[in-house]
Amino acid sequence: MSDAPRHQAGGRLQVLSLAGTNLRRHRWRALIGTAGIAFGVAAMLTILAIVTGAIGMFQRILSSDSHYLVFERNVSDLFFSSVTRDQIAAIRARPEVESAHPVLFGIVSAPDHPVITCFGIEATDPRLAKAEWRAGRAADFGLHDGEIYLGSRAAEFLGASAGQTLAIGRGSFRVAGIFKTENGFEDGGVFLPLKAAQEFFHRGDAASVVTVKLRDQSTGAVFKRALEAAEPGVIALENREFNSSYNSFKILNFTAWAVGICAFCLGGLGVANTMLLSVFTRIREIAVLRVCGFSRRQVAWLIFGEAAAIAAAGVVIGLALGYTLLFALEQVPQFQGYVQAVVQPVVLLGIVATAFVTAAAGAVYPARFASRIEPAEALRYE
Repeated sequence: MSDAPRHQAGGRLQVLSLAGTNLRRHRWRALIGTAGIAFGVAAMLTILAIVTGAIGMFQRILSSDSHYLVFERNVSDLFFSSVTRDQIAAIRARPEVESAHPVLFGIVSAPDHPVITCFGIEATDPRLAKAEWRAGRAADFGLHDGEIYLGSRAAEFLGASAGQTLAIGRGSFRVAGIFKTENGFEDGGVFLPLKAAQEFFHRGDAASVVTVKLRDQSTGAVFKRALEAAEPGVIALENREFNSSYNSFKILNFTAWAVGICAFCLGGLGVANTMLLSVFTRIREIAVLRVCGFSRRQVAWLIFGEAAAIAAAGVVIGLALGYTLLFALEQVPQFQGYVQAVVQPVVLLGIVATAFVTAAAGAVYPARFASRIEPAEALRYE
């Protein structure tokens, strides 16, 4: 190795060594900056995990054994969508369609539980056949009036059992069956036969959405064009297309990232404050380094190195806190099934990158200030 590269490598090692020494000397300030980054990491990880988990579960509800989703055109949310009985019949009459299952979404309340998701479905809906029945039978679904069915988690937090009469909203229903599903929303919801749900929610003969399974998936474009031409009041979207274009999913994702980035901004201010105080209390020390041969760039990299070390520690602590919190939320009966401690690698990478960018941004002004310190003036600084 030539003298120049060896000298540069030695200089970098010296800068890193000094950065570690400075952090140890000012450990409380470093801990404050670390705590800010850790809070941002934990907040973003927790929020994104909950939001993406909720979106994923809702997507699986809509894509259950289906290729296309049909709902009202220009509706702001699927809970407000209306697909009429005649439109459902028109969908089923299409030659490309193997099966079509209407689903009505609603929100109901029970004593001490003001918000419970309700699903109005037909007895032929495939989710009933796929479920693990704890009480009752899928074959009896909808045979008798005044009956309701519960997901196993809903039965748990409602303290209900088969045969018990349960107060739901303004009515009372007999629990005719309890079944377990893999989907958290469904397992924490209540189920009514479609006609009973339409009467309960005063929706006439309408459903919220219709999940459509095609005989041949390659005929999807033909089905979409023909249906929307015949029924201009509805829109048909392939499951993948719906997942990427549904406004509520976009809003939830945007909100999660916005809240997380705001938390990181607070962490960045903590890093900036830590670095700035560190510079102001070490002006004479930095002047000595300049006299001893440190360049402006090396001084700046010294400050950035300290900020990077704080960010790295904050990321590790924040991820540990975030996953611990998610694990704890998973154990809460009211949240069980809704919270998933699974984060996609791209999201995790985004969180880590945001942490280091935030720390670097917080160190820009302190590094610039430190690099411009003039040794002669700084040695006279009191």
